[in-house]
Amino acid sequence: MTASRFVYVVYIRTTPEKLWEALTSPEFTRKYWAGTHQESTFKAGADWKIMTPDGRVGDSGKVIEADPPRKLVVSWQHQIVPELRAEGPSRCTLELEPQGETVKLTVLHEIDRADSKLIGAVGSGWPAIVSSLKSLLETGEALPGSGEWPKGM
Repeated sequence: MTASRFVYVVYIRTTPEKLWEALTSPEFTRKYWAGTHQESTFKAGADWKIMTPDGRVGDSGKVIEADPPRKLVVSWQHQIVPELRAEGPSRCTLELEPQGETVKLTVLHEIDRADSKLIGAVGSGWPAIVSSLKSLLETGEALPGSGEWPKGM
C-alpha cells in the first residue's frame, strides 16, 4: 500500500528541554496551537488527545514512544471532520535534535493511505503551528491569531 507523508523541518533557537515543554505543556500549546491543549502523561502506552477551546476532542490516540526531550511518537486519529476521521489513524513523530544553540525539530506525519486528505490538511496546519511555536520560543510572542480556534470549525 502507498502511504501519504508530510515532513517539516525547522531550527529553533532554544534547548531541547524548553522545546519539549512547549510541545507538551497545555499552557504553552494554547498560545500557539489555536487555543488547543494536549492531555496525556506522555508515557508510552498512555492515551493522548488534543482538546479544542470549546471542550471537544479534536484528535486522539496513544503515545507510541516517548523519549523526553528527544522524541515523541503518537497514533493520531482525527475526530471532528467526518471525511478525515474516516481515513483512520495516522502516526505523528516529533524528533528534537540539538544543533549548537538551536534545536532541529522534525515533524513526520504519515498514514497508510494514498492521497490522504488528512495528510493534506496537516500539511497546511503543521507549518503554521510550528512557525508560531518558533516565534513564541524565540521572541516570547506567538504569531498573531495563532492562539485562536478557527471560526466555524
